[in-house]
Amino acid sequence: MRLVKVATCNLNQWAMDFDGNLSRIKASIEKAQQEGAVFRVGPELEVTGYGCEDHFLEQDTLTHGWECLAEILSSDLTQGIVCDIGLPVEQGGVRYNCRAFCLNGKILLIRPKKYLANDGNYRELRWFSAWKHHHQTVELQLPGFITRITSQKFVPFGDAYLAFNDTAIAAETCEELFTPASPHIDLALNGVEIIANGSGSHHQLRKLNTRLDLMRSGTGRSGGVYMYANQQGCDGGRLYYDGCACVVVNGDVVAQGSQFSLQDVEVITAVVDLDAVSSYRGAISSLREQASQQSLIPRVNVGFTLSQPDNYSSGFPSLPIAVRYHVPQEEIALGPACWLWDYLRRSGATGFLLPLSGGADSSSVAAIVGSMCQQVVKALEEGNEQVKLDVARIAHYEKASLPKDSQDLAKRILHTVYMGSENSSEDTRTRSSNLAKQIGASHLDVKIDTVVSSLVLLFSSLTGKTPHYKVDGGSTAENLALQNIQARVRMVIAYMLATLLPWVRSKPGFFLVLGSANVDEGLRGYLTKYDCSSADINPIGGISKQDLRAFLRWGAENLGYSALEEIEAAPPTAELEPIRKNYTQLDEVDMGMTYEELSLYGRLRKIFQCGPVSMFQHLCHRWHGRLTPTEVATKVKDFFCYYSINRHKMTTLTPSYHAENYSPEDNRFDHRQFLYNTWWPWQFRKVDEEVKKMEQQKPPSIIMSTDEPTHAEIATKHATGLGVPAAAAGNVSTAGVTLSGKA
Repeated sequence: MRLVKVATCNLNQWAMDFDGNLSRIKASIEKAQQEGAVFRVGPELEVTGYGCEDHFLEQDTLTHGWECLAEILSSDLTQGIVCDIGLPVEQGGVRYNCRAFCLNGKILLIRPKKYLANDGNYRELRWFSAWKHHHQTVELQLPGFITRITSQKFVPFGDAYLAFNDTAIAAETCEELFTPASPHIDLALNGVEIIANGSGSHHQLRKLNTRLDLMRSGTGRSGGVYMYANQQGCDGGRLYYDGCACVVVNGDVVAQGSQFSLQDVEVITAVVDLDAVSSYRGAISSLREQASQQSLIPRVNVGFTLSQPDNYSSGFPSLPIAVRYHVPQEEIALGPACWLWDYLRRSGATGFLLPLSGGADSSSVAAIVGSMCQQVVKALEEGNEQVKLDVARIAHYEKASLPKDSQDLAKRILHTVYMGSENSSEDTRTRSSNLAKQIGASHLDVKIDTVVSSLVLLFSSLTGKTPHYKVDGGSTAENLALQNIQARVRMVIAYMLATLLPWVRSKPGFFLVLGSANVDEGLRGYLTKYDCSSADINPIGGISKQDLRAFLRWGAENLGYSALEEIEAAPPTAELEPIRKNYTQLDEVDMGMTYEELSLYGRLRKIFQCGPVSMFQHLCHRWHGRLTPTEVATKVKDFFCYYSINRHKMTTLTPSYHAENYSPEDNRFDHRQFLYNTWWPWQFRKVDEEVKKMEQQKPPSIIMSTDEPTHAEIATKHATGLGVPAAAAGNVSTAGVTLSGKA
């Protein structure tokens, strides 16, 4: 039997942190050696960190990458073990995203990425070029200081694989796994038995199964060993790389690492039987036929043997295991929690400040921080030394007196404040207090009425007029202004507390302000520009309201915060307007649409790339028998009207954890204009034409509803005194912003 012990890993790399990245790479190789592995693969661009972005355009970044590789090559780390290391390399004046295969202090091959990720969150073509010379290699001249270490002046560079005495190894990098014609198919048909994928793949709710299914399907059809390595953690941006390093053999997962973890280095090993790969492939007639006529890929011969055929010193072949998946509620509890921990420890902050309104969104954020504290305490119990050092530094613990439980830790690093006004209810005040107590947070309760009244008085002294709420006879403009004053005052108070509370408590440092606007509110623009949605970071900005409510129900039972159950059951409300016997402000009434509808609109807009007309056509089919075409048209027009009026708010959206693929986040994921013609005249006219056609063909039994507001009525509702849509004013001023979604 040709048994080979292989190692893959999850590494918590940090963009541009060359010291830390190199240390973690070295630790992973050392652990692989200790486990007896003869082949180790690491994440994509692990030397520099994947998220360097425009730093990849700097020559320094490439030079430092080579310098780190030089340290690895000049040590004994690659003695007796093949190491597949990710770094950027320049060849012929062109920069490539590469894999460097090293053994015994030498570079065997540098393989550039053939298919780059360039959609969604990824912009690789901004910094790199794809290797377009299919099945070809050239010679790369190494930097002089590398030559002095390896005694190599040139090494093979390009689309090739390594042929050892007993097997063949090749690379596939991240996005290439997801392409229609993945390189691993050609490689398998060329007899390559071990394929390594160094990846930089981010977390997204319900995404992991897609990734694993591709690996299982690929090796199930063509046989072979597939090794997957990934980053794990926040490397300096909005993404959380969710690890899950694994080894797949002939369609079966035989080893799987964690998806969410506070470990900086996690190494996963497996013993693979290469004879089983050969037998598997040999039994598939169609595979043999295709392999016999496959064009040849260049090979680099290496006089080294990986397998140990005469004994079982490497262990017995690893058996298939059941794949571990988290339910979406667990993903919300763990992914953003780990992201927050990385952000906290790497930012130099000493805690979080959260405006806690007692509503679903801010309570979700509080629960996620509570989950983070639980994960930290669990890591301490497991003896994680890096976490011990971080906790002692951040929360000012003595090494001998680390937190005894998550509540003890939360008291030091989570600081919540309920900022009530005359419009706030006793229910939300009580709910926020109860939740903070269960989590262990240090909680404050303050009234903001005096500050709001002072601002209204200032306005009155300047203009001679006093604004009133709508329920008290005021206009729409007055109503919005009074609500926005409350919302923005809360942001100012939050930042003041975040800066000064450590000083008040005689502690060094500062707190990070946490935001709590969900992805649906961002899409609809149901938030006040520069209110409590404006913060340093937001762990739920990429999560839908529906998923958050499911998380609250799950968290009440699984996190031990029973207060979440009552919070989830309460109707969402901003509490920015006065409460009357016959009037209570409700989010979905204010928005003119439900959160369920918003999620659907968001998916159609972003994932299915629908404009107004195609969204209308889709929804007519989806809602057939429930809504008439006229009613569907009204809903579609309402959504696009509100969306375009408020799109300018996305330009200042708080950096948020990316979790949904319909996020409207403007920085890197959803690039669109923010100055719109909010009347959408051409598109809405086409919708009206479609409605007319459908109504002419409708069965006589359908009665058209006339209760829905027209687009003109909605636009007028948000118009300024000049008679133009609020979007026109809102794009150059914040005067026309809509209601705040959160207190």
